[in-house]
Amino acid sequence: MSRIGKNPIEVTQGVEVKIDSNLITVKGKNGELTQDYDSSAVTIKLEDGVITLERASDHKDHRSKHGLYRALIANMIEGVSQGFTKKLEFHGVGYRATAKGNLLEMVIGFSHPVVIELPTEVKFTAETEKGQAPVVTLTSHDKQLLGQVAAKIRSLRKPEPYKGKGIRYTGEYIRRKAGKSASS
Repeated sequence: MSRIGKNPIEVTQGVEVKIDSNLITVKGKNGELTQDYDSSAVTIKLEDGVITLERASDHKDHRSKHGLYRALIANMIEGVSQGFTKKLEFHGVGYRATAKGNLLEMVIGFSHPVVIELPTEVKFTAETEKGQAPVVTLTSHDKQLLGQVAAKIRSLRKPEPYKGKGIRYTGEYIRRKAGKSASS
């Protein structure tokens, strides 16, 4: 049995869950999320504020979907009640980030500033303190969308191992390499 899939999910206060034949809808103070699921592989039950998932058989496909849907539903409930946050740090000389409406303007070592339009579901702030690397904080109720947006921003300038320049997640460890040694 799936260790993750067999764990029940408690529905927190102020969260409304609606289960249809192939669609689960979760609504809370931060927004509304929907997820379709394979009803032939997994049965979802809501009883007394607790969601349980049962799989149809021990088939490999059913076992994998059992844990997947449980994790997705738990993330949906946490997202609409509390939300998720990711922070990105900009390391490099002259690297800057500016928030303008739903546009994020970044100066990251190219000949021109890079401007990205972020989805309306993702809220963000850009902070710059003297002597510190600029930090962009992304918040959303949708964990999948938040991770996708953060990965897209990071992919514009991945951290390189020699000088450590680039965009990285806060707390991310970058393995540093030694440069060329001068021959004498």
